[in-house]
Amino acid sequence: MSNAKSISKYMRIPPRKARLAAGLIRGLPVPQALFQLQSSHLKGGRMLKKTLESAIANAETQLDLRRENLKVIEARVDAGPVLKRAKPKNKGGRHPIMKRTSHFTVIVGME
Repeated sequence: MSNAKSISKYMRIPPRKARLAAGLIRGLPVPQALFQLQSSHLKGGRMLKKTLESAIANAETQLDLRRENLKVIEARVDAGPVLKRAKPKNKGGRHPIMKRTSHFTVIVGME
């Protein structure tokens, strides 16, 4: 069975929030998955939609598959590097601010 894969790295959204959007599309047919991401008001949904569309384009161009026959086999969100910042606090102290990043992986294939 042939699968098409797309990866987006260093996306500026915490993995915990992005996994909510990934859970919406896991295992769905592609047209239904696109509708789910389009109608959800999640930032991770907008970012994941771009990765899904890239995976669909890879399947259409490289494997010669039709969009209607594709299914989301895997939608994974992994943790990326953390940008560590600090916010000043009282008495000369500091409070750490962790700006987390994510890596998205979407794999589509035949139903």
